[in-house]
Amino acid sequence: MTATTTLATADGPFTILADDGVVLASGWTDDVAGLVALVHPGLRPDDVEPVDTDDARVAAPVAAVRAYYAGDHAAVGRVPVRQRSGEFRQHAWDVLRDVAPGDPVTYTEYAARAGRPAAVRAAAGACAQNAAALFVPCHRVLRSDGTLGGFRYGLAVKESLLARERTA
Repeated sequence: MTATTTLATADGPFTILADDGVVLASGWTDDVAGLVALVHPGLRPDDVEPVDTDDARVAAPVAAVRAYYAGDHAAVGRVPVRQRSGEFRQHAWDVLRDVAPGDPVTYTEYAARAGRPAAVRAAAGACAQNAAALFVPCHRVLRSDGTLGGFRYGLAVKESLLARERTA
């Protein structure tokens, strides 16, 4: 059964939905049903079980989030994630995991890194459809003019994450 847990962070409650340590969805919310809705229908669990943060099914992602907030910004990139979509979006999510903390890219640069320089809107769509926030760091993508753009969990959270990574 898929497990869920919520932990406190400097940016508010952070909820993780995971199967045996593999993140299906995550974000700065305590709305589990909202996170479940973000999971691709082919991966969406029928039931989720609320568990403590030390439960084995969520322990690795929880430890990575805590490490991230303690200054190891690469920790979340070492946790496996399972998302499903079309070929480009799947690839784009993998590419996004290679964007280094403290070195954000523009949507244009992101599209080029994903192998389709003209597909800027598709790259932005990959960010918008990302269910595994922080573990797939869509917050590291900015508009071409350097402004924040959008973020499912609010621009204040995005700016906080970027500032945390910039000062590391």
